[in-house]
Amino acid sequence: MAQNPDPTLKLTNLNGVTRTLDDWTTMFHLCLVVLPDRPEGAAWVPIARRIFQVLGDADCRAAVCVAGSDHIARRVVGTGADEFVVFTDPDKAFVHSLGLTYLPAFVHLRQDTTLADATEGWNAREWQRVADGVAKAMKWSAPQVARPGDPAPTQGWPV
Repeated sequence: MAQNPDPTLKLTNLNGVTRTLDDWTTMFHLCLVVLPDRPEGAAWVPIARRIFQVLGDADCRAAVCVAGSDHIARRVVGTGADEFVVFTDPDKAFVHSLGLTYLPAFVHLRQDTTLADATEGWNAREWQRVADGVAKAMKWSAPQVARPGDPAPTQGWPV
C-alpha cells in the first residue's frame, strides 16, 4: 500500500542531477509514472507522454521514475529520455519508501512530499482518478489517460 516517502531520499535524474525528494518538490508537486526495470515497462511511455502533454505545463513536475539503473532507464524510456525528466532508482529505495509493491504505478506527491494519491498496476480508471486528482489540485485540465491500443489491465510486476 502506497505511503508517504522519506523526504531525505536522494533521486538522480538521467542528466546526473542528484537532490533529495524534498528538494525536487520545493517548488512543485511531483506527478510520477513509475516503471519497472524490464522491457515491458516501455508500453507505458506513451501513456506517460499523454499525461505529461496536458499536465507538463501545470504547477507540478511531471516525471518518470524507472526502478533500475541509468542504462535500463534509457532502454525502457527510449526517446522519452529527451522529452521529460527521468529519475532512476537502481536500488529501489524510492519505490520501497513509497510502499509500492507492483509496477507500473502512477503517483502524485504534494510539495511537502506527502502522498496525495497513487495507484499500482495498470487500470485505466484508477490512473484516470489519479490524473483527475492532480488536475484538480493544480487547477488544470485533466488528461484523457486511456486510449485504444493501450496495454490490457494488469496487476503489474512485483517490485
